[in-house]
Amino acid sequence: MARVLAIGAYSDEDRAALQGDLGARMLAGLDAISALSVPERAEVEAMAYKGHAALDGAVMDLLPNLRLIANFGVGYDAINVGDATARGIRVTNTPDVLNDDVADLAVALLLAESRRMVAADIWTRAGNWPQGEFPLARKMSGRRIGVLGLGRIGREIADRLAAFKAEIHYFARSEKPTPGWQWHADPVALAAAVDDLVIAVVGGPETAGLVSAEVIAALGPDGILVNISRGSVVDEAALLDALEQGRLRGAGLDVFVNEPRIDPRFLALSNVTLLPHVGSATHETRAAMGALQRQNILALLGDEPLVTPVN
Repeated sequence: MARVLAIGAYSDEDRAALQGDLGARMLAGLDAISALSVPERAEVEAMAYKGHAALDGAVMDLLPNLRLIANFGVGYDAINVGDATARGIRVTNTPDVLNDDVADLAVALLLAESRRMVAADIWTRAGNWPQGEFPLARKMSGRRIGVLGLGRIGREIADRLAAFKAEIHYFARSEKPTPGWQWHADPVALAAAVDDLVIAVVGGPETAGLVSAEVIAALGPDGILVNISRGSVVDEAALLDALEQGRLRGAGLDVFVNEPRIDPRFLALSNVTLLPHVGSATHETRAAMGALQRQNILALLGDEPLVTPVN
């Protein structure tokens, strides 16, 4: 029997490490837990979780001796931490190791949409260059850029944007030590003060709909919105309306509501860059995330302090 369950679509390397280092039993999804026998479920002490399906108390109760849910990823909004805490179950995530990749991608999305790089690529491949020049795009350097959420990843994004001579504004729950960046007390005030907006807050109920229709309206018709956090943070219907009606110049999106089945209205738009949630999707970072996930499980099984606890 296995003391560790690994839930989700892991890479061959992570699968080999989970099985070799931890003797993990691999399951495709949470619904497969109920098919295990009662003794098999009672043996489980730790779960390695990689997925977006809701992991709540009902699932946890299937594993009566579960002590740890080790999440693969920095965002753990799929896990009901309150339910876990009430049952004495610890939760960990994999912060920091993915900061650079996600911050790089946020800047790339802003740059790609500002300079219309995807549209220019398509235009060139279609053989249009001999007939004339591609339409002018817009400059990104030197613009006023807002960062919604100045946590670990938000700070990395802001540092990168500062190198583009941007005037940095930010929203966080409280003012933070910065090299002269402007703090705003609410998202609407932030959006009204900047040209472009990059979203870097955590997901979950507390931030659902934080980027409302009012925030999008305050950003205005010359603005670009970039989201590398969670689709739930943005009022997606309001965003689509603004993009379709020219009340927002563009958007660069790596996350969506109901992903991977994104709203088909996005596919008809020429003023949005769409990515399939690949913020941390490099060989180096995914390997580091898997290693940190396993370190937390090994710490629990060895009765040592968890490396990156959430609760």
